[in-house]
Amino acid sequence: MYHIQLKIMKKAAFGGFLTLVVAVLLSVLPLASQAQCTMCKTQVEASRQEKDGYDTTGLNKGILYLMTIPYVLIGTVGFFWYRHSQQQKKKANGHV
Repeated sequence: MYHIQLKIMKKAAFGGFLTLVVAVLLSVLPLASQAQCTMCKTQVEASRQEKDGYDTTGLNKGILYLMTIPYVLIGTVGFFWYRHSQQQKKKANGHV
């Protein structure tokens, strides 16, 4: 009985530690994303002030395009992984 409680306490402590690490990482993450947004904003403002500046109308579309590709790739991999695991479960249960 004591060993079971000890295992549960270790899992809870590890879960709490993992939660703390994730919280710290997520609290630092917005600083990096703000730097990117500031760089884009500075570039757009600088090009608007110049008469011969390049056209920045497609900047937002380009950012969205670059942001979308990793999500599509991860979603595709996740879909095929899920489908493969479901097929493995059916084979293990004897259903073909």
